Amino acid sequence: MEIVDILQDGVVILELKGRLDTTNYSFLEEKIMKLIDDNQTLILVDCSDLSYISSSGLRIMLMGLKKINSVKGKFILCCLQDNIREIFEISGFTSIFSIFPTRQDALKQF
Repeated sequence: MEIVDILQDGVVILELKGRLDTTNYSFLEEKIMKLIDDNQTLILVDCSDLSYISSSGLRIMLMGLKKINSVKGKFILCCLQDNIREIFEISGFTSIFSIFPTRQDALKQF
């Protein structure tokens, strides 16, 4: 998995590319923790190039959401592929996360 981070108008956009699973979830965890340590608490995760997410990946997303909420920030997801959206729906995460169909729609929430 590759993580590209972009700063746009005070929002950190994390573009996830590839598979988020047990072999690499720790990279996303480290990235989110470093952002919070650096007081970057407005995070948008763009999943347009995310092809797979495992339960470990879901756990890191949930951890990120909880950490950001605890510091009064925002953690928003956008551009979920159909297979990723289905995993979020099955796990009940669509009711927990703010998820938007496009990056532009998501950026308006900040």
